[in-house]
Amino acid sequence: MTATAEPTLFERIAAREIPADIVAETANVIAFHDIAPKAPVHVVVTPKTGAYRDVVELAAGDPALLAELVDVARGIAADLADGDFRLVFNTGAGAGQTVFHVHAHVLAGGLEEASLGG
Repeated sequence: MTATAEPTLFERIAAREIPADIVAETANVIAFHDIAPKAPVHVVVTPKTGAYRDVVELAAGDPALLAELVDVARGIAADLADGDFRLVFNTGAGAGQTVFHVHAHVLAGGLEEASLGG
């Protein structure tokens, strides 16, 4: 992120500028309930940094941060569901990505087929 860029929505949530129902947090990752859930458990997991627009950039730029994000997602599924979960990354506008700050959707419990914008 450049010094003149506006913070992303998720950076503002991590900075506590925008309220969210936070369910997990590490030094690098924050997770919170989605405001428009598509499943009984629907949590957004995202790095606190806005340096990566999507999962492809994150995997290339910081694989350890991607691994941490996945580990946080696993912990959320263990805590809030039976441990089984879907982990969805939307990559690009054509795939439904609307917030261009890499994030994953953790979905668990009674999953229905639904569009996962975000």
